[in-house]
Amino acid sequence: MPINEQISLVCQRLLNDSRFAEGLHMVGLSQGGLFVRGLAQRCPFKRVGAVVSIGGPQKGIYGFPRCPEQSVPFSCSFLRAILNYIAYADNVQSRLVQAQYWHDPTREELYKEKSWFLSDINQEKIVNKTYRENLELVDALVLVKFQNDTIVVPRESTWFGFYKENSTNDLYDLQESLLYKEDLLGLKNLDSSGRLHLLETPGEHLHFSLEWFKENIVIPFLK
Repeated sequence: MPINEQISLVCQRLLNDSRFAEGLHMVGLSQGGLFVRGLAQRCPFKRVGAVVSIGGPQKGIYGFPRCPEQSVPFSCSFLRAILNYIAYADNVQSRLVQAQYWHDPTREELYKEKSWFLSDINQEKIVNKTYRENLELVDALVLVKFQNDTIVVPRESTWFGFYKENSTNDLYDLQESLLYKEDLLGLKNLDSSGRLHLLETPGEHLHFSLEWFKENIVIPFLK
């Protein structure tokens, strides 16, 4: 099921569930962290507490997870080229969830036009005022990056960083992005009001303990 349909379905179920009538927190792991942010932008909740993305690729991915480039020369580049070739075809976008947040920095215009999900929620197709208004209502937006992440490529995507246009090496960070500078999603507003929290932890993708989760997520944001 395409991500857009998943979010629409979850939104309706939550809105119709009386247990969430007064609001809710949302926590997403890996791609789920991207999905809960999209849900917060699109769904007209009465109140949203914390939106927590743990290792979520907020600006998409452009790489093959755990690809051993150093041991198999050109393998990662070759696999990425294959994914590039098929990712933006409609029949792939409709069937492969990962293709819907595949972000090719060397073909930005094609990505913006053909991405079914990511370019829309990141305000790269058209600017949707409702997306910004809804996200600015959250009590906290928490983005967790893993220092040794080899699943989210580049790992800076978990904090809204990404490759610069036409580069697969040079990176920009959140504050350098158009999304932040023009405050298209309200991230700058959340930051200035102390509601944007960028957390970093050692280790590989989603390698964290329950104790870390309790101390860094539950106690500060979910109580």
